[in-house]
Amino acid sequence: MGHHLGSKSSIIPLIDRLNKYPIGLVDNEKLRQILALLFSEEEAFIASRFPLEEATLTELSRLTRVDPERLEPILNGMADKGLVMDMPYGKKTYYLLMPGLIGFFEFTFMKQRADLPIAELAKLMHEYLHDDPQSGQAKEFFGSKTQLTRSLPYEEHIPVSSTITTYESAREIIKNASFGAVGMCYCRHKKEHMDQTCEKGAPVANICISLGTGARFLARRGFAEQKTTNELLAIIDQARDLNLTHITDNIRHKPSFICNCCSCCCELLAGIQEGYTDGVAKANFTVQINEEACTDCGICTKVCNAKALELLQENQRKLKVLEDVCLGCGACISSCPSEALSLIPIQRPEPPNKKGDMFFSILKEKKRLKPFVLERVKKTLRRPFVKS
Repeated sequence: MGHHLGSKSSIIPLIDRLNKYPIGLVDNEKLRQILALLFSEEEAFIASRFPLEEATLTELSRLTRVDPERLEPILNGMADKGLVMDMPYGKKTYYLLMPGLIGFFEFTFMKQRADLPIAELAKLMHEYLHDDPQSGQAKEFFGSKTQLTRSLPYEEHIPVSSTITTYESAREIIKNASFGAVGMCYCRHKKEHMDQTCEKGAPVANICISLGTGARFLARRGFAEQKTTNELLAIIDQARDLNLTHITDNIRHKPSFICNCCSCCCELLAGIQEGYTDGVAKANFTVQINEEACTDCGICTKVCNAKALELLQENQRKLKVLEDVCLGCGACISSCPSEALSLIPIQRPEPPNKKGDMFFSILKEKKRLKPFVLERVKKTLRRPFVKS
């Protein structure tokens, strides 16, 4: 492993390819070390030749000039490592190169494994994600106007007079999914390999929910375990008992995951704490304080996963909501012994409808849309003409 570090024939073209995704990877020495540990030189070359959308074995053989008989086991190995997603459909299997984030960075820590130097990767990934938050990878991930993820509210804390739509409900998202699975929390597992544990006592295993096509892949390749709807709903209840924040794709139609996040481990919430207050799209609610009931005990400030509640130390202690930070998740409300906190409705921009719409917006904002448009045109031109 790592023998091809810095090799222009493998790592650099791979980075160039990954940077065509809506969320790219900022090139530096730590990234090159990470990729050299995750990809063999042959895998890095094959990944660098992937199209921007899914492709068959035949198409990939043409692009890589590797015989299908030799290429197929390599692709299967990459799928086992979480670098490539394989999607059986009828008699064909389609392959898609995973982005780094959200993608193979997370998958690396979503199962117990002995094929990679996990402790070394945990340290490298943590340093890579947190070095220079204002201009490094944090800016790449959180810096777009269109966010990749969004917060979901605790429905039981929403006023009876308020309407909660299907896309805002964690329970409804799970009920409407065609397939569900649960796996390890990437963030807590990574922290575990850095000798750190969750301050809220949240579990590492059986807490991260995946849904739909992505869940089928994760279950098939050992990154997650298939669960029934009721089993997934029980995980949501467990997360709420631990005052975790539900975060999902920033889309209305068929979200692909629900993470149950804490302030001490979650990389998404770390971005908010590092100054990207709009890095995660907020729910259509915010926290309100009943000042007469509030005793300024400070319990809620420790529970809030976004650090959106603080006690002001002026003439007297006084609790304040940082409205530009509050995710509207409601994780703090049940912690208040005085019942002084509540959710109130607030108008937010509506999320994109589907994942493709979200990616289109991010690519346009980052001026990376042209490669996708050109590839789709080429793909259309390659299709055989059918006379009507």
